[in-house]
Amino acid sequence: MSFEKILLVAVVAALILGPANLPRYAEMLGRGTRKVKEFLESSKQRVKDETDGAIDDLDWKKLDPRQYDPRRIIAEALQDDPPIRTAAGAAGAATEAIASTALTATALVASERAERERNQRPAPFDNDAT
Repeated sequence: MSFEKILLVAVVAALILGPANLPRYAEMLGRGTRKVKEFLESSKQRVKDETDGAIDDLDWKKLDPRQYDPRRIIAEALQDDPPIRTAAGAAGAATEAIASTALTATALVASERAERERNQRPAPFDNDAT
């Protein structure tokens, strides 16, 4: 708030409350402000005590929702994590690669045969179509 706005609020308060009551209400406002500040400080301390200081270790900038781009989130979610390979897993992967190559070749021959059979049949015809 600018100085002009604060002055305007003070003048309006003086007119509404009257000059005699203004100090009493200003004191009440000060006490209320102090109580709110004490409450916030005690709440912060309670959170720190209950989390054993783990909340201090958080990087709050990483948790800021304004930094996230929905397109980037979706792209990251769709990326597959690479599988973890061990020595036994590498040998198994080699065996799987040979087997999948054989299956791929078999599947390719089967798909070519199905394509030839599909091309030899007449196209479906619907008499009710307009």
